[in-house]
Amino acid sequence: MDLSNKNVIHVVNGDCEYLQFRRLLEYNDVLKHAYGLKPYNFKVMEGADNKNAFECYQNLCNCIGVDYDRLVRPNQKHTDVVKVVDLIENSISHEKISYEDTDGLVTDKMEIVLGTVNADCILLMFFDPVKKVIANVHSGWRGTIQKIAVNAVNKMIEKFQSNPKDIICCICPSIRKCHFEVENDVKDMFEETFGYMSKVDEFIEYVGKDGDIDKWVIDTVMINKIMLHDMGLLEENIIDSGICSVCNSEKVHSFRVDKDDAGRGAALISLRG
Repeated sequence: MDLSNKNVIHVVNGDCEYLQFRRLLEYNDVLKHAYGLKPYNFKVMEGADNKNAFECYQNLCNCIGVDYDRLVRPNQKHTDVVKVVDLIENSISHEKISYEDTDGLVTDKMEIVLGTVNADCILLMFFDPVKKVIANVHSGWRGTIQKIAVNAVNKMIEKFQSNPKDIICCICPSIRKCHFEVENDVKDMFEETFGYMSKVDEFIEYVGKDGDIDKWVIDTVMINKIMLHDMGLLEENIIDSGICSVCNSEKVHSFRVDKDDAGRGAALISLRG
């Protein structure tokens, strides 16, 4: 099963499989990145004490040529918090996570590897090739409502003087509108937050009743694209993998499919020195 398309390539490197964005590969002399896929031996579970997770991170780091000992990731809690990484305090290889209650990291430091994980949620990898700044953001549906993507762009602007028109954002595989079915409570939160957007009827759609319960589908990817565009990112710089984690659960981790047995896919991005 090859997930390659116009925006991503599916790489098989020994016993490791991952996606890379064609646009980011244009900067391969200054940038390394990957989104880990799901062969039998790649199952990054939640929890900093999971031995398998560390082995899988190390494998993916080795495959793309970044230093596992310089990998940091936030302790994702579906927040809107984005923090700047200035130095390695407790890297994941030391079985600690320094960034509690955080869902996004930003840095301009070379050789620091920013990592996030998902199993249906959206992961966003940002790169400003002018200021040489990267960010890695976890935006589940709660993070989307809290507009963490906007916070990440603002952090790049305020801390590193990035111009939004220079920022590239790559959207990793995630659950898509075809499978993100919700009830009125979640739908109402999205309508209250994003009802001002012109395409609301496109990203929130009624699909009928399940017994007496109304069901809706929501396109969180489209919402993030609109937010990013409103922040000043150019349409051609918002690069979507176009891959649904549920439709492609043979290769992509999906909590909706695998439930409590679900692993986590890892997105890594690092500036080269």
